[in-house]
Amino acid sequence: MALFSMTGFARAAGAMDGLHWQWEVKSVNAKALDVRCRLPAGFEALEQGVRMAAAEKLKRGSLQVSLSTSGAAEAETVQLNEAVLAQVLKAAERLRQQVGGEPVRADIILGMRGVLEVVAAEQDPSAIEQRNATVLGTFHEALGSLVLARLAEGTRLQAVIAAYVDRIEQLAIAARDNPARGAEAIKLRLSEQVARLMDAGAGFDENRLHQEAVLLATRADIQEELDRLASHVEAARRLLASREAVGREFDFLAQEFNREANTLCSKAIDKSLTSIGLELKTVIDQMREQVQNIE
Repeated sequence: MALFSMTGFARAAGAMDGLHWQWEVKSVNAKALDVRCRLPAGFEALEQGVRMAAAEKLKRGSLQVSLSTSGAAEAETVQLNEAVLAQVLKAAERLRQQVGGEPVRADIILGMRGVLEVVAAEQDPSAIEQRNATVLGTFHEALGSLVLARLAEGTRLQAVIAAYVDRIEQLAIAARDNPARGAEAIKLRLSEQVARLMDAGAGFDENRLHQEAVLLATRADIQEELDRLASHVEAARRLLASREAVGREFDFLAQEFNREANTLCSKAIDKSLTSIGLELKTVIDQMREQVQNIE
């Protein structure tokens, strides 16, 4: 089963009774599912359906949904506001009586604000419901295309991440088989360190010297880190084969990978092991960057 990415883009268009519309859906990374809608006036009722549909198909991602429409403008009528007209006529007559002049003309009155009102014709609720259902159906098409786009990107990510996991395994094996971890090599390094300690002070306590040698040997042992790295590699491959949304779990696992690599570097007492540890950290960081795109 391929992974799903959280990034993708899709659009879908439709038409009905002279009305044309187009949905655009864009998805980017997010810790949870966050749906943001931009709907034109008169289509606000679609938002709930958009959110429900997105929640059914997606688990994570920041979703930006926009709807644009054209044509089939609502029928409008012009109405005379009788209340405003009466107030205007009353004020005009009072002013004429005070200063004189001709009665105010009708064309001037009609040009005054609020006397004439443009009112949208009342629409049939069943027609609006049918329109909304059809427009929302087109959103489902766009959402389906987005899911396919996220799947295609997830398939590419799966191959990239699998290659990183393989490289981590190779580096862990290289650290395990590194000659610097051999008993003779460790014994030689400890002997050299003991000799330096002895040179530092002739009165050095032999019991203390033995304790320090044991401590140095313990600190140099990276077997636990290698065992945990091997376990993490197995866990990563299980996640890659999962049918669930594994992005959060994989991100946590990447942090665990990094923790073991850091410890390995801190314990390394040979340049070759340090080099392996640094490359491990680099590969793990690169893998985590890709993992953060997984749903």
